[in-house]
Amino acid sequence: MSLKAHALVLDLSSAVGGRPIPVRALVRAAEVLGIEGNAVRVAVARLVAARKLEQTERGYYGLAAGSRAIQSHVTAWSRLDERMQPWRGGWVLVHEGALARSQRSAVRRARRALGFLGFAELEPGLQIRPDNLVGGVAGVRRALSDLGLGPEVLVAGLDALDEARERHARSLWDARALERGYRETRRELRTSGERLDALPLPRALAECFTLGGRAIRQLAFDPLLPEPIVSNELRRELVAEMKSYDRAGRRVWRRFMHSAGAPALESLLDFRSVEAA
Repeated sequence: MSLKAHALVLDLSSAVGGRPIPVRALVRAAEVLGIEGNAVRVAVARLVAARKLEQTERGYYGLAAGSRAIQSHVTAWSRLDERMQPWRGGWVLVHEGALARSQRSAVRRARRALGFLGFAELEPGLQIRPDNLVGGVAGVRRALSDLGLGPEVLVAGLDALDEARERHARSLWDARALERGYRETRRELRTSGERLDALPLPRALAECFTLGGRAIRQLAFDPLLPEPIVSNELRRELVAEMKSYDRAGRRVWRRFMHSAGAPALESLLDFRSVEAA
């Protein structure tokens, strides 16, 4: 994975729970990961201009308010089961007709919000997902709004698809690929976690940052499909493995962050904010 300076800045800012982090720590982390320090300084300035970071004091920066809803979604990786409830066969529908009249930035935010919550296109202009998230349709509507979907977009419940569309709806997600991804990522995390403490510090930092980032992005965009569409047990096993890897990775990064005078990471796998989305 090609790591970008702006992603590193947002990822580490997210990993410390939004607390201010000194630029010197960001620069040192970047150098360990093969990114020039000047690229980090430029990225910080641009992220402040874009209102994704804010300066809290001289040389210290934290996440801006606009980034926190997304951070909250991404950092909830360890509590995915708490977001789900038994599925009774209903669907949540989003009608995208109003997006055609929206500005390009609003469309991007809407697409990102729908992607975070696992929506898929049933027919042109109609996105759906199973109604199995806690809070039902109203909860999904609030979550989409928090993530950037405008109030002009219709979000509603759908309870009686005809037989053909029901079959089509259940096939919109590649269940086999999702389950294969759960197994493969779990295996990679276990292999890396077993050797992490024995690696030279720069290599260990890079490995847990990169692998942890890929894993958390996988769960951040997991559609949280119910049984019988996807095996929920395989997802639970991946989350359990990530918790173990999180502990191993924090040991590695704690040494580095302390030496750089930065706050301790709340969670290694909270790195991956969302810019690569």
